[in-house]
Amino acid sequence: MHEPLYSAREMRAAEERFPGFPATAEELMERAGAAVADELLRAFPDARRFSVVCGTGANGGDGRIAAGRLRAAGREAEETDDHGAADVVVDALFGTGFHGAPRAEAAERIERINGSGRPVVAVDLPSGVDASTGEIGGVAVEATLTVTFHGRKVGLVVAPGRFHAGQVVVADIGLEPGPTAILHATTAILDRVPRRGAEDTKFSAGSLLVVGGAPGTTSAPVLTARAAMRADAGYVTLAVPDECLAVAESLALEPVKRGFGWTDALETLDSDLERARALAVGPGLGRSDEARALVRALLERTDVPVVVDADGLFGLEPVTRRAPLVLTPHAGELARLLDTDSEWVGAHRLEAAGRCAERFEAIVVLKGADTIVRAPDGRTVVCDHGPPSLATAGTGDVLTGILGAFLAKGLDPVDAASAAAVAHGLAARAVAHQTGLVASDVVEALPSVLP
Repeated sequence: MHEPLYSAREMRAAEERFPGFPATAEELMERAGAAVADELLRAFPDARRFSVVCGTGANGGDGRIAAGRLRAAGREAEETDDHGAADVVVDALFGTGFHGAPRAEAAERIERINGSGRPVVAVDLPSGVDASTGEIGGVAVEATLTVTFHGRKVGLVVAPGRFHAGQVVVADIGLEPGPTAILHATTAILDRVPRRGAEDTKFSAGSLLVVGGAPGTTSAPVLTARAAMRADAGYVTLAVPDECLAVAESLALEPVKRGFGWTDALETLDSDLERARALAVGPGLGRSDEARALVRALLERTDVPVVVDADGLFGLEPVTRRAPLVLTPHAGELARLLDTDSEWVGAHRLEAAGRCAERFEAIVVLKGADTIVRAPDGRTVVCDHGPPSLATAGTGDVLTGILGAFLAKGLDPVDAASAAAVAHGLAARAVAHQTGLVASDVVEALPSVLP
C-alpha cells in the first residue's frame, strides 16, 4: 500500500540500528560507495573519465570510495572541480544532513557542476536539496541520476527537490526498514477501494451528491459527476443552478440532474442530501456571495464526508463539523487559504499542506506532480503517479469526482484521497495520446485502472 520515505533523522536512526554501529560506519560507507560505482558503470558503460566533487562529510567519503572503485574498474576518476575532461560528473558534496542554503564556496562548486554540460550523478541526493522536505534554500545540483541508499528520501519525491533528482535508483546497503512519518502511495492502495458485492444496491455502492456549476462553467461539475460514476459510484446526483440545468441535462447522461435556486437550495436538495453518503462541492460554482454561503451551509448542516474543490475553496473559512472534510487545492488556491503567495507554497509544499490541514481541521490534497495528502493528525502520503499531461483544464474536477466516489463508498478519507490521486494519475497514463490529453479522456480511462 505504501513505501516509506525517509527524512534525515529517520535515516540516522536506520544507520544506528545497523549491527555494531558506530564502529561499523565505515562498512556502510564502503557499501554505499560501491553501490554508486556499480550504478555509474551500469548507467554509463562507455564513459571513461569521471570527475568527483566531494564534501568533507560522509557523502564525500561515499564519493571517494566510488572513485576508487571506478579506478579499480579501469576508469579515470579524479576528485576535482574541473569538469572539462570528464564524461560524467559525480556530486558527493552534501548528503542527508544538509539543510538551508549552501555557503558561497559550496554554491560556486554546485554552479560548476550544473554548468559542466555533462551528465550528473548525485550521491544519495542532489547537493542543495533538503532530504527531509524537498526544499531548496539556494542553489542545488541538477542531477541526471541519483543513487540513493536504503530508501527514497522525502526530498527526492517532494517538489522542488524532486525536479533536481533525475532518475532515482535505490541501492540496498543492508539496513533494516524503519518507520517513517511520510509515506509514498503505491498502486496497491487501490485494493482498499470497496468493490460492489452481490447484495449491493446502486445506493449502497456509493451515493454521491455533486454541487457546482454556473453559466459558462457547467462542464466542471459534469466532469466531476461523470468521473464519480466511472470511479464506480452507484448513484450520482448532479445539482446545478436552475439556469445551468439544461446544459447539464445535455452533457451528462447517467447522473440524476437537479436544478436549484440560490434562495432555497438546501430545501430543494433536501432529499438528495438525505440519500447522499458523501458530497463533492465547488467545481464551477462561481465566487458569488450566494455560492460562498451555499458552501458554508452545506458544510455546517451535513454530517457526511465532503470534498471541497475549485470555487468552493474561494473565501472558505474554518468550520466545525463532525464528519470528514477534504480540501483539494492547487498551490494558488492553498496560498489564498493561508493568506500567502503561491511561490511560497511551491517552495514549502509539506509545510503549506500541514498548515492548511491544521487551520481547517481537514484532510488537504495539495495537487501537483507530487500530490501531497496531509491529515490534521499529521499523517502524510505523497502520490506522484500522474504524468505531465494532467496539467490541463478540468482534470482537477475529475480528481474531485473520483475522491467523492471513494468517500461515498465508505473508504477512510486519507485512503480515499490517496487512492483517488493514484487512480487519477494511472488513468491519465493509460490514455494513448499524452499530447492533447483532455479531462474527459481521463474519465473514460478510469475503469481500466481500477482493480
